[in-house]
Amino acid sequence: MKGADRERTEAGFKVRTPAAEARRILREAILERAPTDPAADDEATDPPTGSETIDVERADGRVLAAPVEAARDVPHYRRAAMDGYAVRAADTFGASERSPAVLRVADGTGAEASVGPETAARVHTGSALPDGAEAVVRIERVTELESAGELEVEAAVAEGENVAPVGEDVAEGQHLYDAGHRLRPSDLGLLRSAGYARLAVAQRPRVSVIPTGEELVAGDPDPGEVVETNGLTVSRLAERWGARTTSREVVTDDPESLRVAIQRDLAKDVVVTTGGSSVGERDLLPEVIDDLGEVLVHGVGIKPGHPVCLGVVEETPVLALPGYPVACLVNAVQFLRPALRWLEGTTPDSYPTTRAVLERKIPSEPGTRTFARVRLERRDDELEDDEPQYRAVPTRASGAGVLSSVALADGWVVVDDDREGIPEGEVVQVQDWEPDP
Repeated sequence: MKGADRERTEAGFKVRTPAAEARRILREAILERAPTDPAADDEATDPPTGSETIDVERADGRVLAAPVEAARDVPHYRRAAMDGYAVRAADTFGASERSPAVLRVADGTGAEASVGPETAARVHTGSALPDGAEAVVRIERVTELESAGELEVEAAVAEGENVAPVGEDVAEGQHLYDAGHRLRPSDLGLLRSAGYARLAVAQRPRVSVIPTGEELVAGDPDPGEVVETNGLTVSRLAERWGARTTSREVVTDDPESLRVAIQRDLAKDVVVTTGGSSVGERDLLPEVIDDLGEVLVHGVGIKPGHPVCLGVVEETPVLALPGYPVACLVNAVQFLRPALRWLEGTTPDSYPTTRAVLERKIPSEPGTRTFARVRLERRDDELEDDEPQYRAVPTRASGAGVLSSVALADGWVVVDDDREGIPEGEVVQVQDWEPDP
């Protein structure tokens, strides 16, 4: 958009890009950075952030950079699935409580023993099956005789009974995970058992967060001053979303200072600014971004938060978020979070939702995606099984600067662009955009 009319007036934006279209434009700009591996297939790419190899112990929450196949069988030996005695199946044929089979107890236990005709060897759950053994008789179905070295088997077992064969859990070469899979603690256990001590994962996106505004202060504010909170909120959210964050000091509303601040951090994967993104005299960031690179979108159909500016400078995405705290937060969720997922080579996952009955009407204008903050209250009336258990009580549908309307809410209801509000009594999905990490 360099040199072009951004469809702005002093009163605001003439045109606002639909939220879905703005996300598509940002995604395309990010994925253009993805490096192609010349040694791989034509379509194979590394994550845009690149990859690194780390110990399995440190991989919780990280994203695999390549597909993973099992390096060995799990289990890699035949093992007892029960405490008991390892036997040859034929030696237990016809055994019962009334007519038990009497077997000799072999020396040693587990793999230290050897099972021959009419011989049994003590095994524990998980221990290797002795040579010659075919099955395990559970300890509850065995009576050890007082005469040394013998026992009675009171149940017949078939070949392979109570035995975990080689590769029962995972076979060597079995596909386990695709590239882009976000690792969980249970995944790490499986990968360790399948022969992996180290893994190739996407590098964590590096994010610089730059609060802007000459009115912002870190300490107690005087009249006309505002305590800086956006940088803190966005930085912590970015870290929760998997980024490595650099939090910068406040930059004043001066074109050269803003230019220097952005250029300083172009080695990062994303530069995020807060404040100065609208159309007023002190909203300088769109012009600075356009001068240094390209403004992709300025003004989005989101409420609160339409004065967001998305751009690219030297292939680095620059997200200029509005200064009002709620507007800043909404845009961080809508644009920064998906940007970090795309940089890792994944797609944005959905937030958890709770079904609820809307207590009061939520107004919204067509063409604008509205984020109405609500509080959840459990319903105490008699309900059918499929009825929502909660009421959604709107706290605010407007008020981009009222941070408490988000911090004290349980989530928000999203009114899509094509709706003119949601009527009282409709069943809605309350989105928990800030679940526990």
